[in-house]
Formats: sequence, structure tokens, C-alpha cells
Amino acid sequence: MKFLIPLLGKTREAYLEEGIRDYAGRLRRYATLDMPILKERHVHGAPDERNLARQAEELLACCAGVGIQLVVALDPLGTALSSEELAALLSRRQEQGIAEIAFLIGGHLGLHRNVLSRADFRLSLSKLTFTHELSRLLLLEQLYRACTIQAGHKYHI
Repeated sequence: MKFLIPLLGKTREAYLEEGIRDYAGRLRRYATLDMPILKERHVHGAPDERNLARQAEELLACCAGVGIQLVVALDPLGTALSSEELAALLSRRQEQGIAEIAFLIGGHLGLHRNVLSRADFRLSLSKLTFTHELSRLLLLEQLYRACTIQAGHKYHI
């Protein structure tokens, strides 16, 4: 399986970057992982709607024409899954022949409605609010956990 996780801007906090690198390395044992860093395209003083639209263009362009078969938007109003349910979802998608999945995380303003409407699935990491940088780490850890569940490894226990 291949995961595409485009990142809007660099991770600023060193401790988060370290965790992201760690879980990205772990996840790469089970799947191909691409995490391109996109320009955040946040113009100070511009209306939030304009900034969100620019970020949406960047995220959707990153998914276009690269074989992405499923787009998952991280959305607090999306479906909350347990780790086991996420593993089962990934397994079902693999059985359906889906090999490339994009996970889209918004910037500090969230995701534009164009991204949410394009998404095939909306995933909630929690009802709690997290920074987009922390969401990167949480997503990677949960994808790694899902892959270890699929492989029958003891990490999850």
C-alpha cells in the first residue's frame, strides 16, 4: 500500500518533527510513504476563505495524476474509528484493489469545503482539537498501528 500525506508547511516544533520522522520510518516497513512539503500559501491579511481556497488547490493538485485511488480528509466532524476499525478499513480497501491512499490534513484554518467535498472518506482523529502539526504525528502513529494490526504484530497489544 502507498500513503500520500501532503504537509502544508514544515513542522516547526522539533519534538513533533522527531516523532514524525520516527513513525514515518516505522510505517515505511509496511507501506510506501510520500510526505511532500507544500507551501502553506497563507497570506497575512487575506480573508480566511481565500487562504483556505489556496491551500485546497495545493492539496488537491498534489493528489491529481499520481494514481491516488482514495482521498481521506482529516475532519473533526468525520467518522471516528478505533485502531482496529482503521486497520479493517485499510484491509477492505486493499481487498477492493485500492493501493494508493491520500490523507489530507488542513492547516490551522482546517480544510476548505472543496477538499471535504472531494474526499471519499472523512476521518476524525478525535473530538478534541489538535494543531495540524500534531495531527501529522497522530495520523502516522495510527497508520503504523493499523499496519501492525494487519500484520498480527504485538505493537498494538
